[in-house]
Amino acid sequence: MSAAASPPVPEFDALTTPLAWTGADGWVAGCNQAFARWLGVGARRVVGGPLVGLDTEQPSRLAEALARGGGDGAPLRLRRLALAYPGAAVRFADGWLSRHADGGWLLEAHPVDEFPGEDPLHALPGALSASLRGLAHELRNPLAGIKGAGQLLARRVQDDDSRELVALVQAEVDRLTRLVDDLLAPVPPQPHAPLNIHAVLERVLRLAEADAGWGVRLVRDYDPSLPELEGDPARLTQAVWNLVRNAIQAGADTVTLRTRIEHAVRIADAPHARALRLEIVDDGRGVPEELAGQVFLPLVSGRADGTGLGLAVAQQVAREHRGSLAYRSRAGHTVFTLLLPLDTLHDDAQEPGDG
Repeated sequence: MSAAASPPVPEFDALTTPLAWTGADGWVAGCNQAFARWLGVGARRVVGGPLVGLDTEQPSRLAEALARGGGDGAPLRLRRLALAYPGAAVRFADGWLSRHADGGWLLEAHPVDEFPGEDPLHALPGALSASLRGLAHELRNPLAGIKGAGQLLARRVQDDDSRELVALVQAEVDRLTRLVDDLLAPVPPQPHAPLNIHAVLERVLRLAEADAGWGVRLVRDYDPSLPELEGDPARLTQAVWNLVRNAIQAGADTVTLRTRIEHAVRIADAPHARALRLEIVDDGRGVPEELAGQVFLPLVSGRADGTGLGLAVAQQVAREHRGSLAYRSRAGHTVFTLLLPLDTLHDDAQEPGDG
């Protein structure tokens, strides 16, 4: 079953806005070249299937919009659609859905990042920066106390498991002390060196196991073919741990760490032949709707006991590695996506054909 084409293709192909249209039955009758390029497939592959089949996150929302019919003639706005051709990467857009004369629909997609949030570098005033330095100063004494207690405990434990946990506590206190020192007296970023991202993730999972115990199922979904990337392992550990800890504190039963290679990706305004796509997926409560555009701002938190610093730090670490951090969320399914370019070490990587 397929719909008859409605709008004239040549006129729509001259536009840079991604457009797709359907017949009255809701099946895709055509799309312009901008829509096909945006999805990363040929235009012919999009035609002939249901429009709702392109929605990978909430197809029921698009189906309900088509069923409502837009009786008053006004376009329907659908925020943060997650669209993809089966097997291709997910793309995100704010969509406008309008009815045309023959009863079919026109979908106008305005591509967006997943949920980038406002840039904290521009939103953080000097007074707030001073407050953070004050907080860092107050943290120094408790950290010193924890470090001293850890050193005493290390002399008393006998079994290997306890020694490993004490060593983990001491290493984390040292890392937090360095973070506090950086807030009080910022130093230039450390030179990046080749690292294995899975080694970073394994350290984060060890922290999560110590923090959550058996309360959360931690799942590894790694791509073993990933090459090394250039980075700072301590800073990346901090960023990923902040994201995993947020998932745990949001009531997740399962947290998945997934790594993949993404080809021909654009991060900010820079194109990259290959990038690491690291996803932290959880089934917790999700990001509150009222915080959707602010979660990366310092001191913004959805929890009464939250500091609101974890995501701001994670986004800063992404920038330090020429990458990006974005998210998509609904109750029961939240995905934070860290994109890190791989072409510094692998400039000879070739982009795949469309196939």
